[in-house]
Amino acid sequence: MTDLTFLTATELAPLIKSRQLSPVEITQHTIDRIEQYDPVLRTYITPLPDLALKQAKDAEASIMRGEYKGPLHGIPTGIKDNYFTKGIRTTVGSKLFSNYVPDKNATTVNKLLKSGVIMLGKQNMHELAAGSTGTNPYYGTTRNPWDLNHMPGGSSGGGTAALAAGLSTLATGTDTFGSIRLPAAMCGVYGLKTTYGLVSTHGIAPTAWSLDTAGPMARSVSDLALMLQSMAGYDPKDPASLKVPVPNYTHNLTKGIRGLKIGIPTYYLQGLDPDVEQLFRKAVTTLQTLGAEIKEIDIPELSMATFSGYAIVSGEASTFHKKWLQTHPEAYSPDIRSFFLAGALSGSTQYVKALQARRKMVKALRKAFKEVDLLLGPTIPFTTPAFSEHWLQQNLDVVQKSMPFTSPINLTGVPSLSVPIGLDRNGLPTGMQFFGKHLSESLLLQVGHAWEATQPLTNKLQKA
Repeated sequence: MTDLTFLTATELAPLIKSRQLSPVEITQHTIDRIEQYDPVLRTYITPLPDLALKQAKDAEASIMRGEYKGPLHGIPTGIKDNYFTKGIRTTVGSKLFSNYVPDKNATTVNKLLKSGVIMLGKQNMHELAAGSTGTNPYYGTTRNPWDLNHMPGGSSGGGTAALAAGLSTLATGTDTFGSIRLPAAMCGVYGLKTTYGLVSTHGIAPTAWSLDTAGPMARSVSDLALMLQSMAGYDPKDPASLKVPVPNYTHNLTKGIRGLKIGIPTYYLQGLDPDVEQLFRKAVTTLQTLGAEIKEIDIPELSMATFSGYAIVSGEASTFHKKWLQTHPEAYSPDIRSFFLAGALSGSTQYVKALQARRKMVKALRKAFKEVDLLLGPTIPFTTPAFSEHWLQQNLDVVQKSMPFTSPINLTGVPSLSVPIGLDRNGLPTGMQFFGKHLSESLLLQVGHAWEATQPLTNKLQKA
């Protein structure tokens, strides 16, 4: 049998369905790797080996009875620790919730379990999903498997690092101002920020209600499609949930990109590190070789994203945390506490101005999508940083540098797919993101699948 470690769900599923591979075998293999490597990588806050093996045995038994549920049945999956899990500690990466045990599952957890995934455990994350480095003073800092001295990104860095190290086959993430895409870029995996409201956030600890999204992370685009098929859909328990049909996200994966019009906002070409710019320009040339029509376009309204993002995220987060900020201020790291308190002090005037700026960006993107099918830019403008001893300041710096590139997508509610584009001079992954109009996930996955076929990481994750 080929080494199981870096097989994708798409590759594992037919083996499991045909009974050539037992869910118990792949689950035990992954648990063994977690036990071997995670004391250093710290990708999990709460590993669940006993539960995972029980679920794997149940999956094996049902498959032997001819009750195969589909391509996620028996696939080892990590759950970000801000998704509620019934009877299982859900810390949100925070001291504040260190002993919180929900009495229900998040809607998305229920959907994935119904599809037959094996829940390996609750994965590490930046505190309260409000940071971008993966540094966590309470549950251990997650390290980038490509280089342990470098960050994995955040806030979903536990999931992306686990994928890169072969400590899970699939992972869930959340994205409020870049928390799926940024760590996906830093760890060399694929991450999909979904259309606002497409995937239920009921039972996920909020960061900023009007921006929060949930989505899949994986080592292949086809795996993202399989996950999204299970995760998407209307949820009456989520006020923001969209009541729209869920298409077959795998249907158009192999159509290619010939003739597609892709715009690059000039906004996304400013302030790039030399390695990022070089890899991005090379990627654009490759896309043109694949048949895409690419042109630069001006969308000056995107420059309002940083102000609007800060005001909305800090304002909405401070509202949710108001009571605890007053009664348990010591339960927050100083940088997170300062960020939330800034929102409490900013007032309604600034929040309203941020909403007005947000509306202008939405209008500008609608206009842009009349000219092109998709937009494209680097996921973040800098290469993956090494950890600094001044980690509090570093988190603020990384957020400040990344928000102009990631938050426009959150503020406008559109979907975005981050894909690897190669390695920088230090051998660390770099990413770019495609983004489209509302509910264009199928097109994004189609383009991402074509891009993945170019093998953007030439030395493969297996050598990470």
